[in-house]
Amino acid sequence: MLQGNYQAVLEARDIEEFRTAVLRFTGEIGFNTVSAVTVVERSGQDAEFIAVGNTPAGYEEASQRVADSRRDPVMQHLKRQSVPVIWTQRTYVETGMADLWEEQAAFGYHTGVAMALHLPEGRHFLLGVDRDLPLPTDPRELTRIVADLQLFAVHAQDTAMRVLVPPALQPERPALTPRELEALRWTMEGKTAWEVGAILGISQRTAVLHINNAMHKLGCTTKHQAVLKALRLGLIH
Repeated sequence: MLQGNYQAVLEARDIEEFRTAVLRFTGEIGFNTVSAVTVVERSGQDAEFIAVGNTPAGYEEASQRVADSRRDPVMQHLKRQSVPVIWTQRTYVETGMADLWEEQAAFGYHTGVAMALHLPEGRHFLLGVDRDLPLPTDPRELTRIVADLQLFAVHAQDTAMRVLVPPALQPERPALTPRELEALRWTMEGKTAWEVGAILGISQRTAVLHINNAMHKLGCTTKHQAVLKALRLGLIH
């Protein structure tokens, strides 16, 4: 069931499609609220935060207070590590931040799972799901939830950077020629180099050249990796 969510978030073309995929995934793993955040660090300037989710309106202001984020043990974990954090009231009590938990619990934030992916060029992707119910007591079920979140985050990160981050803050995308993009599109459909050549009216050797050039520009070692990266970058759909 979750496989469709991974594909949907990977292929999202805009913020609304991305938000829809994130919210659907959150509900299917049994959580009420979600926050997907891109962070872009800029030299000599404040970091740029862009978030989507379904944060309750009354909690929006509290969740964005810098003073609280510096005290929040979950946020501090995410800043330093990529290992997911499973948090409960105890997480806040043991760090002397019980008052923060009390404040967010009033809005339904009782327990949750969160993680961060720290990417090159000062870019970060944070994903957290929360709910007002206790977390599963069965370790296997909790492990499955964490694994699902990690896999979804891997699929969502490139899309988030593509659709959430303003163009001026995005790294330059590889410049593929129209022929290279066509060759990747047909490769995505499962066509061989010979078939791609026949469809495009070129030789098999030329089709292979276009695919290899695309792989090189995308920094990939196989054509399947190149197709996936092109999808993530929004170069093909």
